[in-house]
Amino acid sequence: MSELPDRARRAFRRHDAFAAESDAEDRFAATATPFEGTVAAEPGEGGEIRFEIVVRVPMLDEVTESDVAPVVEEGWYETFERRLDGIGGGVLAGYHELEPTVTETVHEGTRTAEVRAGFTDIDPARGVDDAAAVVDFVEGTFVQGVIPGYDYTEPVSSILTEARRAGGSDGIEQ
Repeated sequence: MSELPDRARRAFRRHDAFAAESDAEDRFAATATPFEGTVAAEPGEGGEIRFEIVVRVPMLDEVTESDVAPVVEEGWYETFERRLDGIGGGVLAGYHELEPTVTETVHEGTRTAEVRAGFTDIDPARGVDDAAAVVDFVEGTFVQGVIPGYDYTEPVSSILTEARRAGGSDGIEQ
């Protein structure tokens, strides 16, 4: 495998949503989300850069104080998976046809929904922007699927608190 071009590394360094992972020169951690997100970049054909994105979000039962019924979590997961099919048009600057995959897995002892997507782009800055947009889309899709009526733990409780603050609501219904 060839070395990642400097222009791609510079694009990641200049972007505020990523930081280089200390153990790899071609993998970058998403810093703008509380979920685990990484982007691996490698040279492609004809000067293009290949971007491989992995985002892990917790399964619903992992971030609630009480148990979530299996049928509820199964419905949540299926809905999450379907909503991710909508990524692309209007979200990305490049003309990437994404076909994200979602897999339930255990990562570092936590049940997660692991989302993988990849694309190539000749413009590394646009590619890095689009990789950040994919990470943001996954986070937003997760938050969109949060089911009311549960007491959530971190990081979901902080996300919901910040959303209420930004929206001018203290969470108390009148």
